[in-house]
Amino acid sequence: MGSQEVTDWQGKHVTVAGLGVSGIPAAKVLRGLGAIVTVVNDGDDERARAQAAELEALGVTVRLGDGATLPEGTELIVTAPGWQPDKPLFTAAAAAGVPVWGDVELAWRLRELDGRKPAPWLAVTGTNGKTTTVQMLASILKAAGLRTAAVGNIGVSLLDAVLGEEEYDVLAVELSSYQLHWAPSLRAHSGAVLNLAPDHLDWHGSMEAYAADKGRIYEGNRIACVYNVADKATEDLVRAADVEEGCRAVGFTLGAPGPSQLGVVDGILVDRAFVENRQKNAQELAEVSDVTPPAPHNIANALAAAALARAFGVPPRAVRDGLRDFTPDAHRIAHVADVDEVAYVDDSKATNTHAAEASLAAYESIVWIAGGLAKGATFDELVARSAKRLRGVVLIGADRALIHEALTRHAPEVPVVDLGRTDTGAMLAAVQEARGLAEPGDTVLLAPACASMDMFANYNKRGDAFAEAVRELGA
Repeated sequence: MGSQEVTDWQGKHVTVAGLGVSGIPAAKVLRGLGAIVTVVNDGDDERARAQAAELEALGVTVRLGDGATLPEGTELIVTAPGWQPDKPLFTAAAAAGVPVWGDVELAWRLRELDGRKPAPWLAVTGTNGKTTTVQMLASILKAAGLRTAAVGNIGVSLLDAVLGEEEYDVLAVELSSYQLHWAPSLRAHSGAVLNLAPDHLDWHGSMEAYAADKGRIYEGNRIACVYNVADKATEDLVRAADVEEGCRAVGFTLGAPGPSQLGVVDGILVDRAFVENRQKNAQELAEVSDVTPPAPHNIANALAAAALARAFGVPPRAVRDGLRDFTPDAHRIAHVADVDEVAYVDDSKATNTHAAEASLAAYESIVWIAGGLAKGATFDELVARSAKRLRGVVLIGADRALIHEALTRHAPEVPVVDLGRTDTGAMLAAVQEARGLAEPGDTVLLAPACASMDMFANYNKRGDAFAEAVRELGA
C-alpha cells in the first residue's frame, strides 16, 4: 500500500495490532475512512473486552488473545508502537509482503486528508528529557502567538491532532524509538536527538539498532538537525542522515557556543545558529533563572527546545517568555518540601541510569533513594560518576542488589540502607531512613534509576507515595 493510495481507504483490509492509546484511535479513524478493520490483541481481560465491544459497535472486528496470526486478506498493519519487531505477526507480514506502519506513520500519511493544509512537525527524541523538551517547545511557540500543541508519545494522539477540527500552525511532537521504528516516511521540518544511552535494548536488540531508530528523526529534515554537543553519538546520527539541501546541523551545549550552536554564557542562554554572521554574533535568548528547575539537564532541554523554535523563526523574546511560562510535570525533579533544613525532591520519572545521573548531577550532597526493575541495566558507571555527591543511599525494589553491588565497588565509604522490601509501604520506610542519614543542607532525592512496576502501577504512583511519605515527616 503505497503513499499514492493513501487517499483511498474504502474497502482496504487493515489490521490494527494492539488495543490502547494508539490502537483504538487508529481503528476508529480507519473504519471512518471506509477501511475493513480487524484489531488483534494479545490480552483478553475485562478491560480489553470492554474496548472490543466499543469498536465492534462501529463495525470493527476484534480478535482478543491472538496477536500472532495475520488475518486473511490483510493489506496493511498499523501497530501500537510497543509491539516488538520480532513478533510472529510481523514475521508473517514480511513473508506476505504486507507493510507495517505505526500510528505516527498513519498520522503522517493522513495529514493532507480532505485537502487540509498540514502543520509542520518539530520533532524531539532522546533517551531522556523528551516530554519536558516538547512541552517547553510548545510553550515557546505559544508565546510567539502560534497555534500549537504538544503531541505524540506525550499522551495526545497524533491522529487526533492531525484530523481534529482545530487547525495548527506547527506541532511539537515527542517521538519514542518505538514510534520512529515504525515511521519510515516521516519527514520533520526540524528534529532533535537530545541524548543517547542504553535503554529498551530488549526491544531493539542492540544499541546500534536503538540509535538507528532514534536517528530516523533527522531523515528529510528541512531546516535544522539539532544535536547534543556533549553526546557525540547524536552528532554522528546527523552526519548519517539524508536531509534536504540547505538543512544545517545545530548543536546545543551547556558551555559557550561556537558558530551554529546554542549555549550558555555567564548565566545567559545564547544563540549563535539563527543569527546573521554567526561567526561573530550571538543573540541573547533567556537567563538560566528563566528555566524551572535550573538543573543542568533541564538547561540542556531548554536549549534544544529553543533551537527547534528558532529553526521555525520564533523571535528571541518568545523563547524567554515561553520558558518563563513553562511548569514541569509532576515527578520530574520536583521539589516536594523542606523538612529540618533538608530538601526532598521527587524525580520518580528517572526510570533509567542516564536520567538518574542527570538528576544526581543537580545537587551537591544527596541521600539517594533508588531501586526497582533494572530492565537489564548496569549501575557501575552511574555510581562511579555520582559517588562524590552521595551522603547515603536507601535501596528498595526487586533489583536493588545490582545497585548495592555497584556501590560496594565504587563508593564503599557511603552508608547504604538496604530495606529488602518491594511492598508499596516500603516508600514510607525509605523516606524515614533517608531522614536519618541526611544532614542540614542535604537533598533527599528519589531518582530510582529503575522502572517502578515491581512495586507500583507506574512512576507517577511511586512519586505520589514519596510525596505522601515526605508530608508525613513534616506533619
